[in-house]
Amino acid sequence: MATSQISAKSAGAGKTGGYDREAMADCIEAVAARQDKQAFATLFDYFAPRLKGYLMKLGSGEPLAEELSQEVMITLWRKAGQFDRKQSSVSTWLYTIARNRRIDVLRRDRFPDYDPDDPLLLPSEAEQPDEAVAAGEREIKVRAALETLPEEQAELIKLAFFKGWSHSEIAIDQDLPLGTVKSRLRLAFRKLKGGLEGTV
Repeated sequence: MATSQISAKSAGAGKTGGYDREAMADCIEAVAARQDKQAFATLFDYFAPRLKGYLMKLGSGEPLAEELSQEVMITLWRKAGQFDRKQSSVSTWLYTIARNRRIDVLRRDRFPDYDPDDPLLLPSEAEQPDEAVAAGEREIKVRAALETLPEEQAELIKLAFFKGWSHSEIAIDQDLPLGTVKSRLRLAFRKLKGGLEGTV
């Protein structure tokens, strides 16, 4: 599809308040293939204000939301080739980048002393098939054990165990001091230890 057709189709969708997933994916692929400025302009016009609004709803002030939304669009321009329409929509891809970028900024501003080498903050190694089965069994046991915890502790365990969030990410999401998150998790794991011995 020619760029002019892509842009016209996407622009028409925007005017009616709709969202044409395939047309937007065509645009980003045009940016990836030949750094198509018209396709990028279509994406920018549609997404930049929506990303700004999304970031403001998450709690970012207008100047920061504006800055971050522009950074997300710059990331789109530079890394459009990483987008895979089979894996997600353009909107999902961009909103995820925006959320992660906001977390990075908050982590830097609110938790400047966090240790990036903390084992709890490092990504996990690739999981083997047999490990995946064992992990599923562990998850069932952990979910059952969580029911014995106070709600405030159980919620943090869910974020750390099931979503794989770092302490800093949990603190941001729950609007809690980092120290409070760490102490609640320590207490929760201590309570779970007996019932999960040899499981986690």
